[in-house]
Amino acid sequence: MTHINSIGLDNQKSQALVTALNTLLSSYQIQYMNARGFHWNIKGRNFFELHLKFEEIYNLLLEKVDEIAERILTIEGQPLHAFSDYLEQSKIAEAKGISEGTAALENLLAGFTTLIGMQREVLAQAGDAQDEGTAALMSDYIKEQEKLVWMLKAYLN
Repeated sequence: MTHINSIGLDNQKSQALVTALNTLLSSYQIQYMNARGFHWNIKGRNFFELHLKFEEIYNLLLEKVDEIAERILTIEGQPLHAFSDYLEQSKIAEAKGISEGTAALENLLAGFTTLIGMQREVLAQAGDAQDEGTAALMSDYIKEQEKLVWMLKAYLN
């Protein structure tokens, strides 16, 4: 029995990455639904700009949900696909009943901060597994979200 999968990665290290990526996938799904809910429910003075911004954010998140699930499949894992699993595995909590802009932005900011930390952990794990594909994906996400965190903080201040 071989210890290397079809793309040349160690099976055991890949399966550990699948576990971490499924937790990340779950967290992305909750962050996505939170952003979607803010888009639908936002009220108040900054409605027009925030309604558009939340749509931009949830579209970016949805793209990453798909990329992470496909990466899990690429390294020969099975992505989670039940919302109950997402709720159980996510490191980001559901946001309910938020319609005020500052509260919504603070929630998204906290979620992106969590995602960045998780992605740094996956990046280190991918490096150890010599999984350049996962490492590159995480590096791109971190760079993009660090800028988004800066922008959200600037808007809130």
